[in-house]
Amino acid sequence: MAAEGVRTADGEKEAADAAVAAAEPPSNPSREQLLDYIVDVSLQKIAEAGSYHRFAKCYSRLYKVQPELTKCVYNQFISHLQASFREEIQDLKEEGNISVLFKSLDELAEEAKKRVTPAWRPSGIPEEDVHSAVVPYLLKQRRFLQKAIKEKEEVNSRLAEAVLAGRKRIADLQEKIRKSKEEWQAVAQEGQQIMSSLDEL
Repeated sequence: MAAEGVRTADGEKEAADAAVAAAEPPSNPSREQLLDYIVDVSLQKIAEAGSYHRFAKCYSRLYKVQPELTKCVYNQFISHLQASFREEIQDLKEEGNISVLFKSLDELAEEAKKRVTPAWRPSGIPEEDVHSAVVPYLLKQRRFLQKAIKEKEEVNSRLAEAVLAGRKRIADLQEKIRKSKEEWQAVAQEGQQIMSSLDEL
């Protein structure tokens, strides 16, 4: 019986090893395909760790009385365990939007291949890392603010010129009105003088 148990365990281990070897990852896999492959291999390893021999050893009384029933219970247990594991992984992938995140990661990886300059890496000195990361950002913000201030100053300058031009037009108009008034007053005074002369005559 012991020898049969050893042969059964060895056979199950060989079958599990063959299943793992057969489950080769696809050529040029995407990250999602690689995750699915890792899940499959993990499930095969779990099935190997919880082999039928160990299961039967834990339930030796049932195995001695009804070995076929023990095997059936074991198969259903492993099947439900793997199905539950896959469902949990699928729920996590859907909740975390893993497919979209993997796609974004692939796009970033493709963009990184086209980079000429090397990507930033921390130096290990926090002060220098913060300085190298913050200073360029602050310089960029300063350039942005300087540009915004310059644009505002140009707008204000144009508005000031428009105000001065308006004031000049108003002053010219007032001067024109003043001259017209003086001319009308002179004409009216001359008319009064003419009328006075006529009255005397």
